[in-house]
Amino acid sequence: MLNINFTPFPNLETDRLQLRRVANSDVKEIFALRSNKETMKYVPRPLVKTEAEALAHIAMIDEKIENNEGINWAITMKGNSKLIGIIGHYRIKPEHFRAEIGYMLLPEYHGKGFITEAIKATVNYGFEIMKLHSIEAIIDPENIASEKVLQKSGFVKEAHLKENEYYEGRFLDMVIYSILNKK
Repeated sequence: MLNINFTPFPNLETDRLQLRRVANSDVKEIFALRSNKETMKYVPRPLVKTEAEALAHIAMIDEKIENNEGINWAITMKGNSKLIGIIGHYRIKPEHFRAEIGYMLLPEYHGKGFITEAIKATVNYGFEIMKLHSIEAIIDPENIASEKVLQKSGFVKEAHLKENEYYEGRFLDMVIYSILNKK
């Protein structure tokens, strides 16, 4: 079984990005991400309606880090601490050496390769430090942009689950992509 410990918090770095802990001072950006219909289009979760709800979301992220149940990073540009997105390992299954990766980016930063760069750092952390064997990403089959990013990042399609999640009165399909630690 994995021994997961996110203390001290691991900051990550790529060529253009700094991945740091999400802070309460990121509330406006978290609100912008989680209240935006377009950003949340493929995320079957309710839209955040107030800054207080955004702060509660940050508190939930912190709690998961403190309990070593999950880890999220704020994606920022090097030299600028403003949060432009979020990425992390969710639903960690230590007994299976597996975690789910998830990510969101403010729309004005789409199409610039930032998520691909952040995924690479997050996957490396998952394999090298967390000692995961596999990492999955679960996406809406209509989310073509996310599918392309995952394929570019070395993930392969593992399954297409038909109408396996019920949200807001309808059944949703899910596609699972994964990557294995080849070391």
